[in-house]
Amino acid sequence: MINPGPDEKIYPVVKVATVVDALATEGVAPGDALQGVRLSKDAIASPATRVSLNQVIACYRNADRLSRDPHFAYHAGLRLHVAAYGMYGFAILSSMNYRQTMQFAMQYHQLATPLTAIDFNEQGENGFWTITPVPNVRVDARLYKFVVDMQFGISLSLHRDIMGPSFAARELHVTYRSPTDAAKYPEIFGSPVLFGQPDNRFSFDAAWLDGTPNLGNEMTYATVLGLCDALMEEFQLRIGLTGKVRQALMVNLMRAMSFDDVAKSQNMSARTLRRKLREENTSFRKLVDELRMDMAIKYLRDTGLTVEEIAEALGFSDAANFRHAFRRWTKAAPHEFRGIAGRA
Repeated sequence: MINPGPDEKIYPVVKVATVVDALATEGVAPGDALQGVRLSKDAIASPATRVSLNQVIACYRNADRLSRDPHFAYHAGLRLHVAAYGMYGFAILSSMNYRQTMQFAMQYHQLATPLTAIDFNEQGENGFWTITPVPNVRVDARLYKFVVDMQFGISLSLHRDIMGPSFAARELHVTYRSPTDAAKYPEIFGSPVLFGQPDNRFSFDAAWLDGTPNLGNEMTYATVLGLCDALMEEFQLRIGLTGKVRQALMVNLMRAMSFDDVAKSQNMSARTLRRKLREENTSFRKLVDELRMDMAIKYLRDTGLTVEEIAEALGFSDAANFRHAFRRWTKAAPHEFRGIAGRA
């Protein structure tokens, strides 16, 4: 999994465009929908436009604030179809069997502007996707719910595109608490919804995986798979030095890398690395800090590790130093963040 920075403008604009279009049906002007996103109406109509995860998050936050629909995120997700995903979508359609489709979607998910990590498993009569929003300080409890609900809508839409319009989820699990309109959720989402669960899960009858794709073609799939590999390589090149340093740090997270170690990994001198990072408006210390913050958020939100264990895993000398750093990052203590994260 490539690990670009949240401000790297490397993703297609399709998710922003979908949200803006969905808001337009409620009479929200594009300028309002794009407030703080730093994109024009013309830019979101161009296939050449690239956006960062933080720009997508800013657009989602606007939608959550401006929409009158309490389930806007889910309904916006339903508007996204396989055709919007370019080669990634074409490969999904041309796959020869549905289990192969699931594995491909997971392996190449980076091409789909991921605000969530996804993982597919099959157990007995159930196939299910586990959905984990990206660790980002801008994704608070309210936006966490927005991201999860939108991914449910996207998942249902894509499965219907692939398997047919009668496809339905069997059950949805969410980590957030039961909302005031919980009784309406089965009708809105088309399946039972269980609240306060250990993870976010989109489950369906595994018998769907035994079907035969209507558009599956072995030669086409092999060709498009090669194109997706090329896109992943291009994606890696496009993330810039900042993304490559983040990737090196992530791979060696349990063995803290020094500045000189990272410079060697990029085949350049420490002086050159420092200069090039400065040209990209960042620094080694800032990147280490951002990575520690992202991983701290993930550990607190998605695991039962104690604060002391997290501090040790992230290389802090003691829990007190970790608590101080976390409050500097998020304006909240670790125990406060764990209490609200994902529990809107």
